[in-house]
Amino acid sequence: MENGTLSEDCFKSYLVEDSLYLREYAKIFAWGMTKATTMAAMRTYYSLLSFVQENEDLTRLRYLEQYGLREADIQSLPLRPESRAYLDCMIDAARTGEGEAECLMACLPCMLSYGWLFQKLLQRSPAVKDTYYGALVLDYAGPGYDAACRAWAERAEAACTGLSPERAARCRAIFRACSEHELHFWEMCATPRTDI
Repeated sequence: MENGTLSEDCFKSYLVEDSLYLREYAKIFAWGMTKATTMAAMRTYYSLLSFVQENEDLTRLRYLEQYGLREADIQSLPLRPESRAYLDCMIDAARTGEGEAECLMACLPCMLSYGWLFQKLLQRSPAVKDTYYGALVLDYAGPGYDAACRAWAERAEAACTGLSPERAARCRAIFRACSEHELHFWEMCATPRTDI
């Protein structure tokens, strides 16, 4: 993206995989809602789901359309193994965790890393905003996404305050494991899908 050499096949594959991933990612927020003990916690998961479905969808769907793909047409495609492993890790953490803290530790690495990566990209190469990928970059590097990430991180900080040492260690392990899966997701996207 930064220097304009990203192959179209890799980008198209990323868009397809991200669409499939986001469908499953939303289920983590559903688990979060089942673990919520306050209306504030419920609103956090509702805001996460709304943000993903409303904000992230628009740009991604436009790009898919440019490739002649519709979201409905790709829903039958399988997740790649790296995505499936990542989602299984997050869903398991949210499902088996004691409460809100585990759910947030599972879903935050994805959100926070996108903001950080695209902000760094824009800082290093401001001209990227004027390229084909500009809309995607600005979605994640913009002030709206940054403000949302800060709010969710504050909610996570509150949810993790006062945890027992054992539970805090489990939450750190969840965050680390999901961060590693996030890295594998990006690495996977360097190899195009062969089924689109």
